Amino acid sequence: MVIFTNDHAQAMTRAEIRRAMAIVVEHRNACWRDGGISMADLTHAEIDAALALGEKQANNEPRARSARYDRASGRIEVELTSGAAFAFPARLGQGLEAATEEELAQVLVSPGGYGLHWKALDVDLSIPGLAAGVFGTKAHMARIAGQARSVAKSAAARANGAKGGRPRKSGMA
Repeated sequence: MVIFTNDHAQAMTRAEIRRAMAIVVEHRNACWRDGGISMADLTHAEIDAALALGEKQANNEPRARSARYDRASGRIEVELTSGAAFAFPARLGQGLEAATEEELAQVLVSPGGYGLHWKALDVDLSIPGLAAGVFGTKAHMARIAGQARSVAKSAAARANGAKGGRPRKSGMA
């Protein structure tokens, strides 16, 4: 399990987690609650199930080991904990379109490896999303798709231009 403290991540052993839980249970009345379940209400079986699920997800979901910006290709290159790697054009990432090369080079892997972060740009991209070809929100992806150029799209634009172009929007009645 990974515990986040400021900008650092520490791995906790099961024994350390159990000791932390014992402290929480001991101080149950002082634990913050929002009307839902608190950590003090968790059983050892629930903690074990959560740890097992976390281990399963860590083994099955893509997580980044490292990332870098390659100036020559203009791509962000990501190495995964599995040993696999992928790259994507940096300018496709939402929030990275107008970034300088120096800003792109400041890519950080989030603790746990589930995301990429550019502090100066305040941009975060998900590793599972990037691995699936999702470079931002639905609206961002639609803008990217609209910018695509193909032989068919160019031919259709020329044909529409020969007919006088796109019809003007009519006024509201």
